[in-house]
Amino acid sequence: MAKMSPVAALMPCIARLSFLSLVFFVFFSSSLADSSGGDVASIQELLRGHGLPAGLLPKSVESFVHDSSSGLLEVRIDRPCYARYDDGLAYFDREVRGNLSYGALRGVVGWSQEELFLWLPVKGIVVTDPASGVILFDIGLARKRLALSTFEDPPDCLPEGEGAAAGLGLFGRRGYQQQR
Repeated sequence: MAKMSPVAALMPCIARLSFLSLVFFVFFSSSLADSSGGDVASIQELLRGHGLPAGLLPKSVESFVHDSSSGLLEVRIDRPCYARYDDGLAYFDREVRGNLSYGALRGVVGWSQEELFLWLPVKGIVVTDPASGVILFDIGLARKRLALSTFEDPPDCLPEGEGAAAGLGLFGRRGYQQQR
């Protein structure tokens, strides 16, 4: 019987290993796509697809990951900022998390709402009946009913200094400087 070279003897093992690596890569790539929302191109599409208004989060969303099996949604914003919704002011940390299900975002972390000069954490957001035109915000001490139309379009993200001045009713740095 003729002797095989060590390289020739390893070829079947290398071929199997390459095939298994390829299978693992294909499986891992597809599971990553599913966890980030699959075909969803934007956070606005993801929110709309779950029965929530597209403008809940500010325009400056950098990235997001949604695990469809657990519902966990993690949103990365380019910087902490303030956002104005009609007459209300919200503050967003650099990362906002919550459990997304149809018509609800519960267990929210990283989002606060100004109420009577106090900053209260937003704990949950629910749209029970889209036809009612109402969205409910759970701010810990109470539930606040707001018009869904307020959240149609994503608001601009105001830098921390401008947002704080806006929260005082001074609407930006220029107004703040004039009142000094």
